[in-house]
Amino acid sequence: MPLKLGMGDIIRLKKKHPCGGFHWEITRTGIDIGIKCLCCGRKVLISRVKLEKKIREIIPRD
Repeated sequence: MPLKLGMGDIIRLKKKHPCGGFHWEITRTGIDIGIKCLCCGRKVLISRVKLEKKIREIIPRD
């Protein structure tokens, strides 16, 4: 069953980004998920299945 991911949610991944950041903001949902690094601002488009395997923690939006 897919995780409930919404626009604006912050996720922490298992491995850090090369810039040193662990936290990403979800900018797009669907089959592919758009995420933005909160440390350097890099935007990445990744498939939902691959992303769900890499998530350690979901911090819901306010």
